[in-house]
Amino acid sequence: MHISVTGLQDERFHRPLQLIANLFFEECKVTLNPVQDVDLTINIILQEKETISVHAQLTDQDGNKKIAVYETASIAAESEKEHFKRVKYAISHVYLKVLQDWTGMIQKWGILTGIRPTKLMHRHMQNGTPIDTAHKQLKEDYLITDEKIQLMQHIVDRQLSVVPDLYELQNEVSIYIGIPFCPTKCAYCTFPAYAINGRQGSVDSFLGGLHYEMRKVGEWLKENNVKITTVYFGGGTPTSITAEEMDMLYEEMYTSFPDVKNIREITVEAGRPDTITPEKLEVLKKWNIDRISINPQSYIQETLKAIGRHHTVEETIEKFHLARSMGMNNINMDLIIGLPGEGVPEFTHTLNETEKLLPESLTVHTLSFKRASEMTKNKEKYKVAERSEIEKMMEMAENWTKQHNYTPYYLYRQKNILGNLENVGYSLPGQDSIYNIMIMEEQQTIIGLGCGAASKFVHPQTGKITHFANPKDPKTYNESFEKYTDDKLKLLSELFDKQQSLA
Repeated sequence: MHISVTGLQDERFHRPLQLIANLFFEECKVTLNPVQDVDLTINIILQEKETISVHAQLTDQDGNKKIAVYETASIAAESEKEHFKRVKYAISHVYLKVLQDWTGMIQKWGILTGIRPTKLMHRHMQNGTPIDTAHKQLKEDYLITDEKIQLMQHIVDRQLSVVPDLYELQNEVSIYIGIPFCPTKCAYCTFPAYAINGRQGSVDSFLGGLHYEMRKVGEWLKENNVKITTVYFGGGTPTSITAEEMDMLYEEMYTSFPDVKNIREITVEAGRPDTITPEKLEVLKKWNIDRISINPQSYIQETLKAIGRHHTVEETIEKFHLARSMGMNNINMDLIIGLPGEGVPEFTHTLNETEKLLPESLTVHTLSFKRASEMTKNKEKYKVAERSEIEKMMEMAENWTKQHNYTPYYLYRQKNILGNLENVGYSLPGQDSIYNIMIMEEQQTIIGLGCGAASKFVHPQTGKITHFANPKDPKTYNESFEKYTDDKLKLLSELFDKQQSLA
């Protein structure tokens, strides 16, 4: 699909228009100039006087036309940046409407292409906006449907019941610890993850650097009296390393981090069942860690093989029961909607199998074709369901979770997500992941430690976000972890306005 948008010269409009077009068409190119032999031409007329007025006319190759008009107030006192944002929204409105009319597809998230919709609702809550007014404004500004607005409100309410002081945690931090190794790499994955076999030298070097980061960051937190809200071990698969290495890692955490016993939540992803052993579960138990993830993704063996997960469905079930018997009292499981070769019958089977286990929380992902993944590079090899079937499976997940007393507590979206849907975390009462809430709502700084770990520094007063990432490959990380640790400590000192000690 090739769309020519005429009437706009400012290149800043290209990206939002391309992102909206991607919601409708799997392969789409948008150009901001007249082009011959295109599928669609959308002419946009923009007038800026007392009001911002936008007229859009879509014409296809057969001469069919669709028209949309939008007006909004122009506020004289607003900055150039605010004014451009208002104009961009107005253009996005008419652009979305003519594409909806032409395709017959309604985008339930409207013009919203960001990954954290609930942040918009939180902003209204923090500003004291009445709920009815907030909902009306979200609908008018972004064209979000009532259904999605209610979902946002439900999630925000749940988050504030789980973390009542959510808006007051800006002077604390959470910590993400990345272990960049897995038994094999899944076809849909773009996380820093390397097959662990034959890499013991890299693992040893990496763990040395990680211990160093933990010690130095822990020293800074202790010296500056900064509390830790949550700790999350992710990856990769943190249980890919040996039980002895895990034991030393958690000992380092208890030694280096301040007041570990009062950290609200510590999670270890054990996502690949083929990494779970009784010895590793004993180590988790020893260090009072009982929140883990065991991720089936699917209960169809052919699917697991196709996406590169070299474990069996039976192993997922066995390891779940093993973990439960050894004291893991808060187990999360991930499911993915829209995996290759799967439709409603296969997802029905997966939900039926999940019903036999009933984990404390369940994250339902919609498959996303991430740019760097094996699946994206070989799309012809990985055939996925049509949009209507994807939507049906998401509806099944919503109904199933409601029937089994699970409540949605966090949500995020991704580019190139099938059906323009979302990923939703559900949990039983009292079993929500606080870390997931913190990372999604960006109310506090998340310090990333380890190879490929990303830090997100949130200014305690202004909320301004600064991103910082460690190297993604173990070799570069092993050569430079001291420098990256030092850089992080400087950023922390600036952020919290503290006098840094590098002794």
